[in-house]
Amino acid sequence: MKDLKYLAAFSTPLVAILALYLGGVYTYLTPIYAFGMIPLMELIFSQNTTNLSEKEVEEKSANPIFDWLLYLNIPIVYGLLIVTIISVSTTSYETYELVGLIFSTGIVLGSNGINVAHELGHRQTQVEQIMAKILLLPSLYMHFFVEHNFGHHLHAATKEDPATAKYNQVVYSFWFTSTIRQYINAWKIQKNLRKRGNISFFSSKNNMFWFTVLQLTYVAAIFYFFGIVGLTFILGSALVSFLLLETINYIEHYGLQRKKLASGRYERVREIHSWNSNHVIGRIVLYELTRHSDHHYKASKKYQLLDCHEESPQMPFGYPTSMVLALIPPLWFKVMNKRIPSEMIS
Repeated sequence: MKDLKYLAAFSTPLVAILALYLGGVYTYLTPIYAFGMIPLMELIFSQNTTNLSEKEVEEKSANPIFDWLLYLNIPIVYGLLIVTIISVSTTSYETYELVGLIFSTGIVLGSNGINVAHELGHRQTQVEQIMAKILLLPSLYMHFFVEHNFGHHLHAATKEDPATAKYNQVVYSFWFTSTIRQYINAWKIQKNLRKRGNISFFSSKNNMFWFTVLQLTYVAAIFYFFGIVGLTFILGSALVSFLLLETINYIEHYGLQRKKLASGRYERVREIHSWNSNHVIGRIVLYELTRHSDHHYKASKKYQLLDCHEESPQMPFGYPTSMVLALIPPLWFKVMNKRIPSEMIS
């Protein structure tokens, strides 16, 4: 039964469905749940630093339930998206209700869409990588598949990485720098990969071309079938979802830096270059994303197997709570700056 604890990750889309059904002020149930109730639960429930035994690792590696819990997010995310688009385009909602539903759907696209796509994007099978791209489509953030795997994991905790927040950088500034630089980097990475494979940059094998075509087709189809209201809804939801991702990016490596060696290269990524959190609620609803130090130490490791490393910098709160904290820069700096190793501050 313990293996089914990750069913709790479906609580966010469940709340979003309830918000759509109830309407009115209840359209704001999802942001209240995600950034109010979950942080409160994180403060109530204790942390768990326990790592799996060798036998448990073997058992959980072979258990397909952990994979299916990820795959189920595709029909859930797209089901919610389709139902909500139809509802907002055929029902007369007040502006405040539409805004509530945009936030509601955007949070689901971020937590059960991009976050799950992140996990699947690291898998080796082509089918799972296609699933990752499918989940990134509604967020209009398909370039994340390229930049994250071939850029971020190479440059994390360095100045070359747009997804690593600098010391004393506010999250609102980070949204702009990270979003723009990651998109540009994705094109550069794709160009270099094609050049290395002796394939033309304008080849059909250039993922960034396909991502652009797919996303434009998606946007055009929504506008054609559901009009300006449907278009406004999907663009707003996409914006919320990838800003949610960028807020997570902000807290994952904030202020941490790898040393530059005499050779001009950086030291390899270690457990000390990502913020770790063992708060059980955040761990479950985000599929262990909060054990981010071990994820960077071995990116191919499946979420249910991630370990806690004592030498990793520890967040005082879980990721959901930390995201709320990051939105209040003076409070964030007061809590986090003193936790950053002095040798990393430049």
